[in-house]
Amino acid sequence: MNTQNPTPPSQLTVPALEQVYDALATAIDQAGPDKATLFLVKLALLNANALADPTVFAGHIEAALLDLQ
Repeated sequence: MNTQNPTPPSQLTVPALEQVYDALATAIDQAGPDKATLFLVKLALLNANALADPTVFAGHIEAALLDLQ
């Protein structure tokens, strides 16, 4: 067992999700209404590249589309 490089958790904790949410909200505000969509597309592409699995990313898209009313 490698104790120097433990496997990262597969999900963020609630406090970590809150930190991500705050950073994202701040960045969207910083981008401004005219550039928010472009910013979110760039961020999604960067994260898709980091994820390195288009099937999982497609699942994330489907999940994000749920309950948008």
